[in-house]
Amino acid sequence: MSEVTSARVSVRILEKEYQVVCASDERAALLDSAEYLNSEMKKIRDSGKVIGLDRIAVMAALNMANDLLKNRSRDSTLETDVVRRVRSIRERVEATLERGQQLEL
Repeated sequence: MSEVTSARVSVRILEKEYQVVCASDERAALLDSAEYLNSEMKKIRDSGKVIGLDRIAVMAALNMANDLLKNRSRDSTLETDVVRRVRSIRERVEATLERGQQLEL
């Protein structure tokens, strides 16, 4: 069993510094996530339609959750389509093999 080491990471979101502890091997992903969140929150702040850090954070979270759910739905649809196509191909291969066996008899 390998030991997980922790890393303290400093991230900056809307000019505020946050200290976060994460697994060392997740540091890069955390920094990318913080950068993405900062970018989304800046877009909302700069639009001028939402005022206040809490409200900006909630709007960013809602937008990101909405994108996540859309992507999950799209991925599920794609997965269903792939499963259907693989099943169809398998059935055609099995039918072809069965016809081949009948010819051998």
